[in-house]
Amino acid sequence: MTSVKASEENLVLVAGATGGVGQIVVAKLLEKEFKVRVLTRNPTKAANMFNNKVEVVVGDIRELSTLSSATQDVTHIICCTGTTAFPSARWEFDPQPNLIEWGMIFSDSAYRDKKAKNTPTKVDAQGVSNLVAAAPHNLQRFVFVSSCGILRKNQLPFNILNAFGVLDAKQKGEEAIINSGLPYTIIRPGRLIDGPYTSYDLNTLLRAKTGGKLGVVLGTGDTIAGDASRIDVAAACVECILYPSTEGQIFELVNKGARPPAIEWEKLFSQIVS
Repeated sequence: MTSVKASEENLVLVAGATGGVGQIVVAKLLEKEFKVRVLTRNPTKAANMFNNKVEVVVGDIRELSTLSSATQDVTHIICCTGTTAFPSARWEFDPQPNLIEWGMIFSDSAYRDKKAKNTPTKVDAQGVSNLVAAAPHNLQRFVFVSSCGILRKNQLPFNILNAFGVLDAKQKGEEAIINSGLPYTIIRPGRLIDGPYTSYDLNTLLRAKTGGKLGVVLGTGDTIAGDASRIDVAAACVECILYPSTEGQIFELVNKGARPPAIEWEKLFSQIVS
């Protein structure tokens, strides 16, 4: 399996860069000397977080009209956006719902999407579709962080996780990517652990280590389950773009078994490449 090195021609757009996985993705890209552009609604936060070592573009994946400048001339897109699976403050209710409205939000999906700005439907389905639509036709890779359980939504615990449609929305995002004709890699992590990091310090992110002692297990066909370190998920997002053979692949990632001194991504990918 032949790897590809970063070059001056590579420009990677990271959507969701200030989130738990996205922060580490950016740090790992910089460590490998990729040029990085981050898409954000809060440019000051992003600039401070990454010590002004990235290009910051203001935009919102929920609004297609804001994405043209963000995707211009990029060679790769890594999308690690997302919101909570269950209604929370991150769904951006305006104004804060009262008790009666909370009841409607929990029982009526149409009302829920009308009331909240940041639901899974708007982020993981429509938002990802918008990012796909805005991607340049010569994109080298679109990497998407999805979720385990996409194909097991009728089974525990995924039917509970999908109570408010997060897996349905992730699946629609996956379908938009697959049907676009763009080269892609989809990563379906288990339940995310480790972080998110709130220090907003690039040096801290570069030194980030998984809090557990478990190895990385990759699977296909949505057959595995378990916890997944955000650090390892971020590493997989970056490492997969270095290997042409991971194009067109969908794989799950969880942490299990003894952790070796170093994760051999080339070996792990070679086990899942068909």
